[in-house]
Amino acid sequence: MTQPQAGSSPAQKQGGNLMKTRHLTMMGLGSAVGAGLFLGVGLGIQISGTSVLLSYIVAGILVTLIMRMLGEMAAARPSLGSFSTFSGMAFGNWARFTNGWIYWFMLVMVMGAEITGASAIIGSWFGIAPVIPALITVVFFALVNFANVRGFGEFEFWFAIIKIVVIVGFIGIGLLMIFGLWPGADGANPGEFVENFAPNGLSGIAAGLLAVAFAFGGIELVTIAAAESEDPAKNVKTAVNAIIFRILFFYIGSVLVITLLLPFDSIQDADVAAESPFTQILSLANIPGAAGFMELIIVIALLSAFNAQIYATSRLVFNMSRDGNAPAVFSHTNKASSPQNAVILSVIFAFGSVALQWWNPPGLLAFLFNAVGGCLLVIWILTILSYLKLHPVMKRNGELDEFKAGFYPWDGYISLAALAGIIILMLTDAGARGQLVAVAVLVAILLVAAVFVGQNRKRKGLSNVVKQ
Repeated sequence: MTQPQAGSSPAQKQGGNLMKTRHLTMMGLGSAVGAGLFLGVGLGIQISGTSVLLSYIVAGILVTLIMRMLGEMAAARPSLGSFSTFSGMAFGNWARFTNGWIYWFMLVMVMGAEITGASAIIGSWFGIAPVIPALITVVFFALVNFANVRGFGEFEFWFAIIKIVVIVGFIGIGLLMIFGLWPGADGANPGEFVENFAPNGLSGIAAGLLAVAFAFGGIELVTIAAAESEDPAKNVKTAVNAIIFRILFFYIGSVLVITLLLPFDSIQDADVAAESPFTQILSLANIPGAAGFMELIIVIALLSAFNAQIYATSRLVFNMSRDGNAPAVFSHTNKASSPQNAVILSVIFAFGSVALQWWNPPGLLAFLFNAVGGCLLVIWILTILSYLKLHPVMKRNGELDEFKAGFYPWDGYISLAALAGIIILMLTDAGARGQLVAVAVLVAILLVAAVFVGQNRKRKGLSNVVKQ
């Protein structure tokens, strides 16, 4: 029943090499397992103790429900616009425009942070100014994204493999240490694990949930990439089913190893690789060069995410340019079927984000990164609402033969209730309130822009109803 649409893949349109299921699966795994896990996992543990495991389980269940809803729509109607396109189909062009550009803004700001972090580490290796590795890596990954999409997929596949092998190895070594089977290991300390289950009470558990609520953000990228794969519907189903449980295993397995082996007062949020709980565990295992090894893995994680986010932002802008929600110049593709101008736009703004961090104008950077913190809430809420509205239509049209989310409408209602709970928790936290205020301002700006875009579309004879 699925029909080609205006936003379909440039690779499919022009006969380019398409991605395979393994590319999508590893891309999703790699995008959600990044430097935040290697450096930031200690923050959640410090806030809520070993009960942070419950936070990861709750967050994992929520993201599982959302990804299955998004996967259902992406399997039925593959689109490079993914959740942006589905929002438009459900509620009109204002929702498509807002959801698409808020995701683009979020990723561009995150890309800037990632290239800043990676270039600082690389610069320290060679004793050079961070701007030099930043320029080199940005140009390199721009060229990667100028190539055909299968080349990009292969690149991300091997990036993700490295990260996943490291995590699996870490969990394996940790389990041997826990059971006293690793040479020189003292074994686990279950007494301290129990004692530090909730050191800060219910408020600590709530704060821990906020700290990890968005840990799995990035998995949605597979539904964008699926539109440039050989069998989108089948690949979305396979990738979504595989990604969720593996990521839960990686996060929960890593946290379990850390909390059973490290003294609680030594677990902290890390700014550098030497402070990472992963580095501390490897040092306890007497693995030489643990800090240097983790620095390398963190750089790989940052560059992998940066590469994937250039892909996601460029495809989204390309898709939106096809129906007047972005300038038409970004619909241009090169001989490899890559949206070259859209890639250049993402790279330019990523560098702009880097420049902002080096310049650090008072108040502006804090506002922008606060807005990033709340962007996923907007994207997830619009995705759930789109699913609730589109599911009956797609079912009536016979479009759900390949993949169904499974619990309509309760999966949508439960997810919305969970997100409402997270928003209430954010309102009670002074730092998190700033995220809600900043993202509300950003959404208001985009809604005003959507009105002008809608008027322009009318002048061009385009409908503000996004159709399949």
